[in-house]
Amino acid sequence: MLLFRSILFAVCFYANCLFWFLFAFVGYLMPQRHFIRFCRGWASSSTWLFQTLIGAPVIVRGAEKLPAGGFIVAAKHQSAFETFALIPWFDFPTFVYKKELDYVPLFGQHLRRVRQIPIERTGQAETLRRLNNRAKAALAEGRQIIIFPEGTRRGVGAPPDYKIGVAQMYRSLGAPVIPVALNTGVAWPRRRFLKFPCPVIIEFLDPIPAGMPAKQFFALLQDRIETATDRLVAEAMASDCHNRSEIQSSSVS
Repeated sequence: MLLFRSILFAVCFYANCLFWFLFAFVGYLMPQRHFIRFCRGWASSSTWLFQTLIGAPVIVRGAEKLPAGGFIVAAKHQSAFETFALIPWFDFPTFVYKKELDYVPLFGQHLRRVRQIPIERTGQAETLRRLNNRAKAALAEGRQIIIFPEGTRRGVGAPPDYKIGVAQMYRSLGAPVIPVALNTGVAWPRRRFLKFPCPVIIEFLDPIPAGMPAKQFFALLQDRIETATDRLVAEAMASDCHNRSEIQSSSVS
């Protein structure tokens, strides 16, 4: 049953992606802020498919803590799920992403259309300078800048690997940061085809105000996200998930 559900979800998920990626070309006639509606449609429908076909309830906590206007969102990254599931919770989001995604058919074209922020592998100093310049422009438009501070997915139980770039962005932009903890890797383990019907929890934590020394901010951000993430993972693992031991062994690999 688990394999069947995972196969059915994969087929429906990619079919849904194709539908929205093609339909989104209609949005090219609209202003960018309105084009985000297509992104929300894709994200919401993909989340619904996951809940319905895998049987994993999706719980979002702390949304009332999100301020108005522009700010930075620093999220834990355990699976592909949060790359779309976070979108509907923001008015005008922009993701910091690896530039290699620009070359994904249809998807990359839409990323450029909605002016997300690519990270180019041209050397650390130059990369950070371009990142901060683009982030400043997005913040001036009142956008919410979503960044995964570890840069790539980390399996459940893997040691954290936060990159200093998020602290440099925080210092450069002078904007508040919303940390995000999650346990998505329990239900959608990295590098695994099988999906599990475990409760998926995304939690927006207390904002970190602007103006803190970068080193202090960096330590506080990691402590808040990792502490809350461990709590959410434990909460999911305590539920009646299928193949709990397999989730643990596959996630940390």
